Amino acid sequence: MSNKSFIAQSERQEGYTHVLLIATGSVASVKAPLIVKALLAHRYVKVEVVATNASLEFVDRTKIAEAGSRVWTNEDEWTGTYKIGDPILHIELRRWADIVLVAPCSANTLAKIAGGICDNLATSLLRALAPTTPTYIFPAMNTLMYEHPLTAAHLRIVRDVIGYTVVGPIGKTLACGDIGIGAMSEWTDIVRIVADRFKLVLVEQEQKQ
Repeated sequence: MSNKSFIAQSERQEGYTHVLLIATGSVASVKAPLIVKALLAHRYVKVEVVATNASLEFVDRTKIAEAGSRVWTNEDEWTGTYKIGDPILHIELRRWADIVLVAPCSANTLAKIAGGICDNLATSLLRALAPTTPTYIFPAMNTLMYEHPLTAAHLRIVRDVIGYTVVGPIGKTLACGDIGIGAMSEWTDIVRIVADRFKLVLVEQEQKQ
């Protein structure tokens, strides 16, 4: 049972960019610590990570903690101790976020988002997001999963109906050994999207000025 708590009003900090990274059940979730570390290398940035149960097969929580962030999971929301009036984690996290990155977004989570399913912390948070919160989806799956006709339908809904920005996937040799389109965009490009959007400055660069 989790003893962690999160209150958006206490966690938000004036002048900071609050980045929420959602990792889902794709091998590309191993890149989460790199994304966190690179984002936190910028001035005035805070990062929180939400991990689905499937992503925990790949997410290294120790490395994320060492980078300066926390990992939130289903057990942090459903503790079995909830009382009316207690803060609800997925609501607090969406209140906190200035931008949401679903990186990687597995075929399973993509299907859930497109279908409006909210059966875990990540999808509940996404369903509760204000439409004004910029949200980026970075698909990552096997090539044949990406080429499945349902994937195109799900991406259309996510992009044209919900209004999220879809970036990628890219072509390369996948973790399974197949070669084709389906890999998550390069993690450095994901960091750059946030840095460019919010005009973030690297601490190292600022110190040189």
